[in-house]
Amino acid sequence: QVQLVESGGGLVQAGGSLRLSCVVSGRTISTLNMAWFRQAPGKEREFVAAIFSSTGSTSYADSMKGRFTISRDITKSTVYLQMMSLKPQDTAVYYCKAHSVWGQGTQVTVSS
Repeated sequence: QVQLVESGGGLVQAGGSLRLSCVVSGRTISTLNMAWFRQAPGKEREFVAAIFSSTGSTSYADSMKGRFTISRDITKSTVYLQMMSLKPQDTAVYYCKAHSVWGQGTQVTVSS
């Protein structure tokens, strides 16, 4: 059974950076399509970025392109989300997802 544990969230000023981590257990991440989503207060959960199992190719939501980078370290069974040039509107709970399995989320708060 796949389990996901996110970490790395916190409070950062606008313009700052954070790196989120998602540690995966139960299956090798090279066999999983992995994604990050986020949910801001009062809003629906939205797609942020994905990395695909066999090729390692990536996909991003348009508003995150150029600022966010998804990557993986197969040896550490970890998927990362590097976030740069953060804006207050990036404030949300960020979730890691592997197929139909969700992590518990990690809070990111960007102050203006």
